[in-house]
Formats: sequence, C-alpha cells, structure tokens
Amino acid sequence: MPLFKPLTPLRRSIMLSTWGLFAGLSFVMLSGGIFSTLLGVRAELEELPTILSGSLGTSYYAGFLLGSWYTLRALSQVGHIRAYAALAALTASAVIVAGLTDQPVVWIAMRLITGFCFAGIYVVAESWLHGLASNTFRGRLLAVYSGLVVGLYGIGQLLVFSFDARSITGFAISAVVMSLAVIPVAMSEQATTPQAETVSPMSMKELARTVPTGMGTMVLVGLAHGGMLGLAAIYATREGLSIGRVGVFLAAIQIGGMVMSWPISAASDQIDRRVIGVVACLGTMGSAALLFSQPVTSWTTMAIVLVMGGFSAPLYAVAGSYTNDWISEEHLNAVASKLVTLYGFGAMIGPIVAALFMDAFGSDGFVWSIIVLHGVIVLFLVYRIRAWHAPLMTKSWTEVSVPARAFFIPATIVSVGIRRRRNND
Repeated sequence: MPLFKPLTPLRRSIMLSTWGLFAGLSFVMLSGGIFSTLLGVRAELEELPTILSGSLGTSYYAGFLLGSWYTLRALSQVGHIRAYAALAALTASAVIVAGLTDQPVVWIAMRLITGFCFAGIYVVAESWLHGLASNTFRGRLLAVYSGLVVGLYGIGQLLVFSFDARSITGFAISAVVMSLAVIPVAMSEQATTPQAETVSPMSMKELARTVPTGMGTMVLVGLAHGGMLGLAAIYATREGLSIGRVGVFLAAIQIGGMVMSWPISAASDQIDRRVIGVVACLGTMGSAALLFSQPVTSWTTMAIVLVMGGFSAPLYAVAGSYTNDWISEEHLNAVASKLVTLYGFGAMIGPIVAALFMDAFGSDGFVWSIIVLHGVIVLFLVYRIRAWHAPLMTKSWTEVSVPARAFFIPATIVSVGIRRRRNND
C-alpha cells in the first residue's frame, strides 16, 4: 500500500483552506526559535542563577495559561484571522522590548507576553484544523501542523549562530519575521475558518469525565516538553557548546520532531493512540539514556538528540488527536483551548522540575529529567490502557499504511506486555 494516497476532493479543499495558516505558522515558528534561543543564551551569558533562568520558561508557560483562556473568547468576538493577526503583532513588539534591555524582570515579563501570544496562536490554529478534520485523518493533519511547528522552530534555532546574543540585531530580525507571519493568513483568498459562533463551552470537569486519558496525557506531555525545551539551551551552554552549536543542539530536538511527526501520528490513526504514545515515550527514554555515554560536543550526540526529539515531539499531536476523537463537533474550539491550557500548565512546571534535577545532579540532571518525566507518561498510559481496553488495530494488516506497519511490532509487544500484566494481576 502506498504511503501517500491521492488527494480526495475533501482533502484538496482542506489543503486550499489551510495553506495560508501553515505558511503564516512557518514565520511564527522561525521567529520563536530565534527569540527563545537568543534569550536563553543571553541569560546564561549574564550568569543568571539556574532557578531564575528556569523562571523564563515558567513565565512563558504562565502566559500560555492566560493566552489559551483569552483567545477562546476572542475567537467568538473577532474570528480566527483577526485574532491571529493581533497576537502576531503583539509578539513582535515583545521580542523587540526583550532585546533592548538586560533586566531579568523585563525578560520574564516579555516571555510571559510571548507565551500568551503563542498559546493564542496555537488555539487559533488547532481550532481551525480540528474543525476541518475527521477522526480518520486527524492525526495526519495534526502531524503536518506539529511537524511544521517543531521543524521551523528548530530551523530558527539554527540561525542563532549568526547573531550576538548581547546585540539587538537577532531580536530585531526575529520581530521582522514575526511581522511577516500576518501576510499569508490575512491575504489568502481560499482561507476557510470554522464558524466562530458555533463555539460551545466545555468545562475541565466535563472534559475529564469525557476523556480522562487525553486530559491527563496532555498535562504530562506539557511537563516533559517544558522541562526538555526550557532547559536545553542552559544544559548545552554549561556543557561548553558555542552559541552556534547550542543552536544546532536545540534544532536537532525540533527537526527530529518534524521528521518523526508524520509516521508516528499516521500510525496513531490506525493503531491505538495510547499504545503509540507508550512506544514513543520508550523511544525518547532510550535515546536520552544514550546521552550518558557520549560527550555533548560530539556529532553522535546531535544524532541521538535528533532521535530523542523525534520520538517526543509527536506526543502532543497524539494526545490531542486522542482527545478530539471523543469530542462532539460543537465543542472542538473549546477543547482546543483546554488542551493548550493543559499543556501550558504542565509545561509551566516542567522547567522548574528540570532545574531541580540539574541542581541535584549537575548537567546529567537534565537527561535524568527527560527520562523520569517521559517515564511518568508511560505509567499513566499503561494504567489507562489497563483500565479501558480497546483493539490494538481496527483494520487488517493489508489495509493499514506503511507507518502503521512500521510501528506494528513495537506496539504489539507493548500491548501484549500490558495485557499479560493485567491478566497476572
């Protein structure tokens, strides 16, 4: 069976209605990759305490919580495109302000604002996409989105080696790129967004009752990603990497996610998404453990980090897809906001947790935090699989895609192991 099927009229329509969004997001993530890495490196060059450096990540995700809540209201008032444009403009302003000062308090405030704006942009994008997708290809559509987000963010991080972190130049370029993100979304004639007036509220309590697995997984994925991405620049800098190599290190995490997002998310459309989540976490943990045996300066380490990011990054799309599989259409926008909020809540705590690991174990604490936090996701998913059993696959071997076949053997091993453990209990 071919990996890519011919486009159906529906999928061709979705492609036309979303190309402007994806093009705009490309600029958003390029800008975000440049800015966050520059600020992280600059904070380390200023020799900020680890907890204070970690607070930059925490303030970003605190902004996430506020942005995900507010944007849902904005969507019902002004619509997707106008909300997106306003958030991109505010982000560009915050980036410039951060580059004009060396005051940590101002940096923390600007990171909170950029977190607010990025969360809002994610809510706009995900409510847009979930409103167009069906369960049969939701994972693959979100894989394009997830791969674009993490991949372009990583490319932005690669560009950091061209700038002096203490200079305004890199921050100014990041702001210019962010400004360009408005153009394709605002000017696309084919852009078709979900109707804002169809938004129906859904409380966290109701979401927890409807999809406890998706809700819990999203919080834990945020925790793991917040720790990994929030402290990666500090870890790489303390290990002696130059600014350029720090950018390569961070980009490897993101580009790995771009490469692996499609096969993992596509497999999750045809194999129990929870089992795919377990396999991806185990892959992340195994890759991270290999870092103990390699010097950070080696290119082998960069390859390991690429694989590690490749397994970890798609967890967001897998958790989001699983959640939306169980949500009715009128609640999709509300749930998009809730998922970003849940992810942001976990990611807000993640940098502090990783910082505590680094304070306790030195630089190796960063690696231990990745292993432990992804291990927690494994334990939760195994608990949920045992609590509610579902078929591993809903199609026969001849009907599934190549990605599903590639993950069939590890998914089967995990599924059989969980089932055998349940029977023994």
